[in-house]
Amino acid sequence: MPELRKDPIIGRWVIIATERAKRPDQFSSKTHEGPPENSCPFCEGNESQTPPEIYAVRPGNTPANKPGWQLRVVPSIAPFLGIEGDLDRHGKGLYDLMNGIGAHEIVIESNKHIDDMADLSEEQIAMVMSCYIDRMKDLEKDERFKYVLVFKNHGWTAGGGRVKHSRSQLIATPVNLKRVKEELVGARFYYNYHERCVFCDLIKQELESKDRVILDIDGFIAIAPFAARFPFEVWVLPKKHSCDFTRLDQGMRLDLGKVMKKVLMKLKKGLNDPPYNYILHTAPFRREKVGYWKSIDYDYHWHIEILPRLTRMAGFEWGTGFYICSLPPENAAKFLREVEV
Repeated sequence: MPELRKDPIIGRWVIIATERAKRPDQFSSKTHEGPPENSCPFCEGNESQTPPEIYAVRPGNTPANKPGWQLRVVPSIAPFLGIEGDLDRHGKGLYDLMNGIGAHEIVIESNKHIDDMADLSEEQIAMVMSCYIDRMKDLEKDERFKYVLVFKNHGWTAGGGRVKHSRSQLIATPVNLKRVKEELVGARFYYNYHERCVFCDLIKQELESKDRVILDIDGFIAIAPFAARFPFEVWVLPKKHSCDFTRLDQGMRLDLGKVMKKVLMKLKKGLNDPPYNYILHTAPFRREKVGYWKSIDYDYHWHIEILPRLTRMAGFEWGTGFYICSLPPENAAKFLREVEV
């Protein structure tokens, strides 16, 4: 019988469609061929094909926008939001408006033509995580911005585009994001009643039951969430409480690189390199003014959500806000645990 499950953080209900459930080997993904390797604008030697770099890791102090880098960040050539100008918040009748101010950056994760982050080394993935932290701290200096969303689109159906070169994106926004605010509100509500972090309680319960644990190593846990929205959805969380991703020390960044490598390799090997998105949810910028989240250091917990794109949303999902997951997360976790990497 299908089962309704409630997300303990934001209160969202999902349907685990057990009667329509597929076996893990019944999920398949469609890939889309990108352009030939020699036309990739993100490879070393093709720096002139991108906008000038904002940030780079260059061990030999090589000149900017020239070969010799290990990682680069460049502005998007088609930004969702523009960096120049004032917000100009204003109303028009009952409608609120502001200018589309923000920042949109592309993190080129390797100078080699590698498609999937799973194929990068643990150290290179840790370097990517350090880049996120450096860029987020720099963008926080701009008083116009309230949040930086880090995300990755891998594969054609996940929005990865035609160029098969591992990269992720950062977008700074002048407003806090609805999805993050839902978590902030839910986490604060739980904390006000229990004086504990809901994410920490979730981690403790998952470690006790082990049904949905995929990995538990080096201070991090990877789980298939109880109210999974998608088959093989994975959350990666630090076991030690922290609301802010930018506070990760160097050792924890290396550990996170190891965990992300293992999880992504399990998805790649077990599911034949599926398209996926991942999203980093962390605390917004905190500035002492009206609306400041005074308990956020205690009630929120940063995490990465990895969302394989193996199914499509249809009319019921769009009309109700429910998600339908056709594989129980316990089955997904068991399958991924058993994938050798």
